[in-house]
Amino acid sequence: MAFAMKMNFVDVVCDDSLKHYYAGGRRMGYQFEIRLGYYRGHFLSVIDEFAVTVDGQEVPNEVVKFCINGKEFSPNEFDKCYTEFWQIIEPAVIRVFCPGGLSEGEHTIDVKLMFRSPYMAIGPDHAYMPVDSSGSKTLTITD
Repeated sequence: MAFAMKMNFVDVVCDDSLKHYYAGGRRMGYQFEIRLGYYRGHFLSVIDEFAVTVDGQEVPNEVVKFCINGKEFSPNEFDKCYTEFWQIIEPAVIRVFCPGGLSEGEHTIDVKLMFRSPYMAIGPDHAYMPVDSSGSKTLTITD
């Protein structure tokens, strides 16, 4: 992408949201919340690029779940999620399968989230305005 619009209405990575998640009493991974850094919600199908990096290490999409509206989606499914709407006021929970979780302390969370605004046509061949809703934050996990 040669250019992208970026609007910083909110911090994309939510404060104090990094924590471990458990299943059957076992620590199965970690999760954190993100918000859409834009002025309106969008369908998941407009997300063109999504990546999570923790402490400089890219997390494979195969172990990431994007949770909204009481449902979980793999980032690899976004192109098929044309009826799943992400409300602007609702954070999404990003859940990462990582048995044992993260070590206690600070961790830098980077989220790359690029989407196209379906109502802002910018050229022929169905080209739409790319929007950069990426964000980064250092969060602390203590459990």
